[in-house]
Order: sequence, then C-alpha cells, then structure tokens
Amino acid sequence: MGLNSSSKQDLEDFRSYIIVEKNFSKHTAKAYCTDILDFLLWMGEESCEDVNFSKVREYLHFIQKFNYKKNTIARKIASIRTFYKYLYRERKVDSNPAMNLTSPKRPKSLPKFLTPDEVEEILNNVKMDTPPGFRNRAILELLWATGMRVSELSGLNFGDLNLEHNEIRVFGKGAKERIILVTDRAKSYLQRYIESARALIPKGFPLEEPAESSPVFINNTGYRLQTKTIRNVINDTVEKIALPKKVTPHVFRHSFATHLIENGADLRVVQELLGHASISNTQIYTHVSTQHLKEVYNEAHPRA
Repeated sequence: MGLNSSSKQDLEDFRSYIIVEKNFSKHTAKAYCTDILDFLLWMGEESCEDVNFSKVREYLHFIQKFNYKKNTIARKIASIRTFYKYLYRERKVDSNPAMNLTSPKRPKSLPKFLTPDEVEEILNNVKMDTPPGFRNRAILELLWATGMRVSELSGLNFGDLNLEHNEIRVFGKGAKERIILVTDRAKSYLQRYIESARALIPKGFPLEEPAESSPVFINNTGYRLQTKTIRNVINDTVEKIALPKKVTPHVFRHSFATHLIENGADLRVVQELLGHASISNTQIYTHVSTQHLKEVYNEAHPRA
C-alpha cells in the first residue's frame, strides 16, 4: 500500500512537534511515529485528515489479529490520539476521531527488585582487574546508589558532576533536569575510576583531557559508553553467579526505590529522586514494599 503525500507530511510535522515542543524522549517519539506510520500505511491513499471515529475503530479491529499485548494496544491508541490532537491544534481536522477511544486495561504487575544481599553479590563479582572492569564497578555502584536510568548514566558528562557535594545532574525523560544524590561509597568508586582507570580504557586511541561536555563513561575507542554495553555487563555478572532472576539496569532502579520506601523514605522525595512526573508512578513501590512485608510475615509468623 502507498502512503498519501499529505499524510506523509503530517507525520513528519508531528515527529518534529513531539520531539521539539513536547520534549518526548527519542525512544517514545520513535514508538509513536512507528505506530502512526503503520496506521497511515493501512490507510493507503486515503488522507488521514478525512478519518472519522468509525475508521479508527476499523483499524483497531484490523490489528487485533496480530495478538499485540494490552500495553502495546494502549500505546497505539495513545499515539493515534496524540497525532489527531496535534492535527486538531493545527486546524487540519475539525475534531479528534480518537478522543473517545477506550484503552484496554493494562495488566498490573509489581516491578521486580533485588534484595540488598543480592545487589552486593552482583557488585562484588564484577572483575576489577582491568580498567574497563573498574569502570563497570563504578557504573553498577552508581545505578544502585542513585536509581538513575541507564540512559541517564550513559549520558553523563563531566559538567554534570558535583562530587564535592555528592550531587549529579541528570537529564531524564523529555530532557527534564534534576539533581540526584550519591553515596560516599559510590562517589569513591567514581572518583577512583576518573582519576586512574578512565585514561587507560581506550586501546590505541588518543584521549583528550576531559572538558565539561566530555562523557564520563567511555568505551575502548574513547567514545561515550552505550546502554547496550552496560546491560551486557550486568548480564555477564548475573550469569556468572547464577542468580535466579532476570536483572536489568531498571531492576537496579526498582531496587533503589523499593528499599528507600521500606526504610521510611517519603514518597515525594523518592518521586523527586526518580524523576517521575506523577506521584502515581512512584506509588507502585509502596505496593512492592507491602508485598515484601506480607512475604516476610507469612514466613515468620507461626500462625500465618
């Protein structure tokens, strides 16, 4: 099927709008634009500006055969709704045909987290006999100590560090800036990495003196370390110790938040540290904490 030329231009304008004006992350913008492209390809030569509610419902009925998960269907509906909200704003349509669509209820699942002992086991099994190994230990210490996203950690520059005050500036979703706090232990590993290991990581590549815009974490060519490498570091370590859990950088983030709340941290403080736009996103960790309490209760109480 072809793509209507005016629809193609609408998609390009929409892409610019959600990235520049709405500050969507690259990942979210890509997902939304892919969803809209699929919809427009299904439309063929028919203009997206002539769509009504029935047509959108017809498309949703069409994609049911692909057996998408509820989360994916909900995102696709959100993508179309946002797309037509933009077209309505630009006065290219008279109404939003997706406004009254009902999204499927997303399955509620508690985020997976590690116990402090499991985190320590992972950290202590990162080999530190090479410069990259020392870098990897500093990275995992930071993930555990700060709860930052892996993309935020990969994006750290020297100008973001204020280690004298145990602070790091990060740019989260939508390029929102926030300050996170660092433990003395994590700061120690980070400082030792910067002072001794970082310059030894590039193999045969010149490394300039760090400037404010220089990446903190680098690969063996001297360029910024990518998130895939960080995930591989975790996978390799977890596989080595045969930990019976799937561990990702986000599991470190979940663990950070869960243990803060279990130890009495205020929900608003945790929200600020995580960079959640809404406190409803943070409240899931109170359920995790309650679930953990129930498990301990059932194991320990003689009448449970």
